[in-house]
Amino acid sequence: MKKITKKKTSKKLDFSSLKKLKWINFIGLTLAGIVNAIGVNIFIAPVNLYDSGISGTSIFLSQVTPDYLSLSLFLLVLNVPLFLFGLKRQGWVFTIYAIYAVLIYSLGTFLIVDVLPVDVSMASPLAGTDLLLCALFGGVISGIGSGLAIHFGGAMDGIEVLAVIFAKRIGLTVGTFVMVYNLALYVVCGIALGSWILPLYSIVTYSAALKTVDFLVEGIDRSKAATIITEKPDEICRELSETFACGITTIDAHGYYSDTAKTVVYIILNRFQIRQMRDIVREVDHNAYISIAEIADVFAGKSNNVPAGGGSGKSDVHP
Repeated sequence: MKKITKKKTSKKLDFSSLKKLKWINFIGLTLAGIVNAIGVNIFIAPVNLYDSGISGTSIFLSQVTPDYLSLSLFLLVLNVPLFLFGLKRQGWVFTIYAIYAVLIYSLGTFLIVDVLPVDVSMASPLAGTDLLLCALFGGVISGIGSGLAIHFGGAMDGIEVLAVIFAKRIGLTVGTFVMVYNLALYVVCGIALGSWILPLYSIVTYSAALKTVDFLVEGIDRSKAATIITEKPDEICRELSETFACGITTIDAHGYYSDTAKTVVYIILNRFQIRQMRDIVREVDHNAYISIAEIADVFAGKSNNVPAGGGSGKSDVHP
């Protein structure tokens, strides 16, 4: 019997994707790095609070190591290898954008701490030693920087790349992986400092940053997707279309328990239209089943003409 051996095929990185690099993204990433540097170095680091992820780890290491090992150095030393480690998974474009964003963040940190005439050695130049103000404003501003980096195709922290690669292998979601890392970081900081005040305030910083990133990436006012299961689809669609002037999708379905033909009506609205939609559906078919889910992004082709949250679209879209 012949032994069958599988040949190992090496995955080659596709350099052709470098053509997708855009100068406008580099401008956006430059702004993102500067904003992140301001948030961390004007509000967070001066009062010994900790940012999240690799940024927070870099702040901690810069505090417990000799002065020549600066925050800007740790940002590069820890982040760049992680982005390169995830190169095959994330691709050249993301990796280059992310490394560039971290370079700007590191450069901005160096300028603020060591070059510009700004004293950040003992307190925040704007919020003093008020830990709550520093935690909130530092979290929001650094969150704006991270959100802008994601918006322009990059990232500000290598821990997210690590999460994408390893989270599923250990049975966690990416978000849970990052949260566990940050909580572990704050516990280590608390033990090393012998105090839990700063790590606890750092959780406020992390929460503020996380919410800000969500707002920038997914939008402040998310749309709502309503799924309606009914036996009177024509009447319901007519009323909804006349009221909201938006596209509606219908899908043929069959009730398992009732053994009857039904229709799934799918419509996207904004939060102010949900109550009116529910009243319309109940008036037409009081037996209709309605579920409502929050959605972050809505993308529609020009031919579909399906505006989110109402709009001027008149045409229905059927799968």
